[in-house]
Amino acid sequence: MTFLEFEQPVAELFEQLEKARSLAEDSQVDMKKAIVDLEKKIDTTRKEIYSNLSPWQRVQVSRHPDRPYTLAYIQYMTDGNFVELHGDRTVGDDKAMIGGLGCVNGKSVMFIGQQKGANTKMRQLRRFGMPNPEGYRKALRLMKLAEKFGIPVISLIDTPGAYPGLEAEERGQGEAIARNLYEMTKLRVPVVCVIIGEGASGGALGIGIGDKVLMLENTWYSVISPESCSSILWRSWEFKEKASTALKLTATDMMKNKLIDGVIPEPVGGAHTNYNEVFKTVKTEIMKHIAKLEKIKPEKRIEKRIEKFSAMGSYIED
Repeated sequence: MTFLEFEQPVAELFEQLEKARSLAEDSQVDMKKAIVDLEKKIDTTRKEIYSNLSPWQRVQVSRHPDRPYTLAYIQYMTDGNFVELHGDRTVGDDKAMIGGLGCVNGKSVMFIGQQKGANTKMRQLRRFGMPNPEGYRKALRLMKLAEKFGIPVISLIDTPGAYPGLEAEERGQGEAIARNLYEMTKLRVPVVCVIIGEGASGGALGIGIGDKVLMLENTWYSVISPESCSSILWRSWEFKEKASTALKLTATDMMKNKLIDGVIPEPVGGAHTNYNEVFKTVKTEIMKHIAKLEKIKPEKRIEKRIEKFSAMGSYIED
């Protein structure tokens, strides 16, 4: 198990717990009470730490190496019947953006999402979840396919941003993201977006226009990462914690500023501590919203979607 810097008190207790378990296995010493006490203390300590996380600490949790990625959520929600679809029919298949059809509770849905990769080799293949223009064009192709057959769209967002390489700019990164923003506002099927990890800049927004936009408790959503913000404003990454607070990027801040529609709670200690619990919670929330959205006429849904995003960032001059 990997522990973050601020989780060191928990890490030390886990070390004691492992020693107690090893001693119980290797000797005749009764360690049951000590083990139970340590487990209780771990839960208590973890709750204390996670009840008062700073914005920067939440950013760290969203990037935890053991945190589940898009494909893990999809495999759980579809019970293994997910069929991935490939390619944008123009350039190629972007491995950083995945999508396809799956059946959830007997209902067909179209999944779209960034995939970071579970190990070093896969992270390189998927460019750490940073899509090229063909990734956004593939996502749009699948959304339009879903619209054609009246299938709801579920977007799972987890990216440090769109890929910043020269080839991405040559193939029209900005245009691809802008086209998605435009087309997603007009999709006639229900669209539910969930930030499951990092939600950075246009890379996240390119698949983030939905009837309902939700965030997991320990995720972030912002126009820029704390590190990049710090390097621009202070010419150094050392002020990333200050930048995290100033950006108001946490789920609580986003909800307070009416930029999202809901916050999904995570297990104490983050999504990586209990996969089944977070998968079940996310699945329940998504399907609840889809059931409600399907009762609304497409024209009304589109109207409300446009009104919601048009109202963001508005202000009144005295």
